[in-house]
Order: sequence, then C-alpha cells, then structure tokens
Amino acid sequence: MLPLAQIAHGIGHKVGGSDRSYDQGRTPEKFAWLAENGFDLYPQDGSGITSAKQILIASAAVEDTVPEVASARDLGCDRMSRAELLSALFNEAGYSVAIGGTSGKSTVTGMIAWILSEGNYDPTVMNGAVMKNFTSPENPFASARVGNPRIFVSEVDESDGSIALYKPTIGVLLNISLDHKSIEELRTLFGDYVREAGCAIINFDNDEACALAKHAGQLVSFAVNDPRADISVEPDSIEESPFGISAAILDNRSSEAFPLVLPMPGLHNLSNALAAIAAVSAAGIEVRAAALALGSFAGLGRRFDVIGTAPSGTTVIDDFGHNPEKCAATLRTLKATPGRVIAFFQPHGYGPLKQMGDELAETFAKELDADDITIMCDPVYYGGTVDRSEGTERITALITQHGGSAQHIPERTACGNRIVELAQPGDRIVIMGARDDTLSSFAKSVLEQIK
Repeated sequence: MLPLAQIAHGIGHKVGGSDRSYDQGRTPEKFAWLAENGFDLYPQDGSGITSAKQILIASAAVEDTVPEVASARDLGCDRMSRAELLSALFNEAGYSVAIGGTSGKSTVTGMIAWILSEGNYDPTVMNGAVMKNFTSPENPFASARVGNPRIFVSEVDESDGSIALYKPTIGVLLNISLDHKSIEELRTLFGDYVREAGCAIINFDNDEACALAKHAGQLVSFAVNDPRADISVEPDSIEESPFGISAAILDNRSSEAFPLVLPMPGLHNLSNALAAIAAVSAAGIEVRAAALALGSFAGLGRRFDVIGTAPSGTTVIDDFGHNPEKCAATLRTLKATPGRVIAFFQPHGYGPLKQMGDELAETFAKELDADDITIMCDPVYYGGTVDRSEGTERITALITQHGGSAQHIPERTACGNRIVELAQPGDRIVIMGARDDTLSSFAKSVLEQIK
C-alpha cells in the first residue's frame, strides 16, 4: 500500500490511512516519515473516515470487520481495491510495462525502472520493495518513483486474480510456480495476461511460462539456458562470485554480444537481468545500453540484502524468500560458494503455510547440505480470523523426514538467540520471510549479537 499511496500523493491527491502496525507501534520510523511528508495517519478505529466524498482503498487482506470498512459502508463511500486503483493509473498511461510471475517481479521492476531512469525517460514506478537506486535521506522508503505518469512501470500480482485488470503495452512473464493459487488457476490467469499484452516478454527457461508463448501477439523471449530465446547468454561466459555475477549477453536477433557485470549474485538474478533487457529492448532501448545501466543497479531492500559481516567472518543476509521458488533461488545462490548456511524462515501466514508447506519443506531439505541448519518460528499473525490449526512444527518435521536439519522454535527472539549460539566463523546466516518489515531489524540485531 505504501508505494501506491506515494504515487497517489505524488500526483496531487490527499492521502491518509491506517495500519495495524501503526497501532501496535511497529516500524515507527516509517510512520514518522509518512506523517512528516503529508500523509494523514489514523488509528484503525474508523476515525479517518468522515465524509461520503472519501474513497476507501483497501488491499485484499483487509477484512470487512475492520472499522474503516464499516465506517465507509455506513457513510456510503466509494470503495476500491488496491489493484483497482493501481490498474486505473497504469492503464491511463500512454506507455505501460507490467511485470508478472511467481518470483522475481520486484527485482525486474527495479531493473527496468533503473534502465529507463538512466535513459532519462523519467518513469513512474510501482514496486513491492525499496529500490536502493532511488532512496535518499529525504525518501528512505522508495518502493515507488513518481515521474512522468505517461510512462508507468509496475509489478502486477496474480495472488488475488487482479492481474486480469491490467492492459500493458509490454507484459513480462518471468515464471509460473506454486504460490497462492493452483497451477491450473495460474495457467489461466497468466495465459489471459499474455494475450492482453501488446508485446509479451517470456522466460523460455520456465516450462510453464514458455507454454503460454503461443498466446502472444508480439513476443520477445529470454533465457539463460535455452538457445532459442531472443535474449540469452554465452554459456561459457558466466562467472559467479559471492556478491555478483557476470556474463556475455547475446541478442540473437542481431547476432550481437554485450558484457553484463551485475553487482548482485545468483543465476536467478542473471535471468532477471535478461528479462529487464528483453523488456526495454521491446520498447526500443539498445541491449548494450540496458546492460551497461544494470552495472550500476544497486538492488532492492530485502532481496539478498547483505546486512554486514562480523569480524569472525559470519555474514548476515536479509531476504524476502517466502515461497518454494524464491527460497530455492536464495539458497542456491548461497550454496554456489563455500560455507555453511543457517537459514531462518518466518512463514508469512497460516494460510500460505498450509497451501505450500510440503513444497517448502522439500525445498529446504533439497537445497541445503547435511551441515546446514534451518530454524523456523511460528507464522506471522497480527489478528484476523484465519485457521491457525496447522503450524510450523509440521514443516520442520517434514524437513527432517526429507533428510535435512531443522528446528522449530516458536518465538522469534528465541530463534535469534539460537542462531547466535550456533554461528561459527564463515557461516552465512539468511533471514527469510515476507509481510513483516521488522524482519530487517531482526537481521540487524542478529548481526550485532554475533559481533
């Protein structure tokens, strides 16, 4: 909601809001920044809704029992979902780029935003993560960029089906895998998305995404491993390091090659870079210029975000991994270089844990070695009516059954103490989870305790 609020405010609307986190005293620095920058803050008791002329914008996670919803209903206020407002702004733009898929959306959105910004195109950008290239002391929460409203770049979400609302000039499809919906539902949603795009950008390395290419009107394909793709890499050119990756990018349409030195690690980020390059090439930007711009891409908050390294050589990393594919990408990146991994995982809800718990357990068991350790706390819960009968202990038991090493410690602070107790020189500790901004401060506290 924050980046959408920033964009609405940036184009001249008066914006206020409420949040359980505000009432509970979490992330006070974020709410202080909002108040200082012209956003009205209210307790979540309905007091912010005072006029029928107001429009209530609520995410799909907001229940009808929340007081603001009741107040808006009583006053007869118009109500829009987060996606309805975002898609309205997006579809009004003269040129729009949507980024969809199960994993990698925020990173690719940030990459495209940076390439366009470096090319002086001044895009308006809606992202789900803080884009480090656009942060400043004046705006440390740059998950949005307010620029020319006629050029709009946004990640689009399939979890609530709202991806169907967007009519992109360019529509990027990164991958399709299990997350919030069944594979059958995702095939339908993403198939319609590809049909709707003026030009579809599709990952040929992902079988499910590749199968939808037949629905595209115009198509630019990309792949790390599939030589049929329009944008690919020279296989022998890939060089990985703990904090970066480089390769020769091939534009198979013109038989040209260009160097890419990406200051973030992992083959999944190389794939993300290819997606961004393919997308902007469809908009007429040269592959050479796009690859050069990505050399100064600073990455995103909570996307393999290195918090620091203790004098002992133990490194702490903050990461948004929360579904099987995202977690696998992060763990593979860590295991591509030597050293033990301690993986802490906070499930982002009881519902998602029930939906994909088996696959998550298999991921942690498969991607980590015998001497690595997984530690999980109870799912994040801030109130509501969700079924809490199935918890984390089932997942850690499954990891153990699959041959991995896992511990369930219900309370997060106790997990931190256990991590510090286990930490050895040279370990990489990764703090993983979503929907909880306090995970970043937790990661910093673990590093400070180790120091």
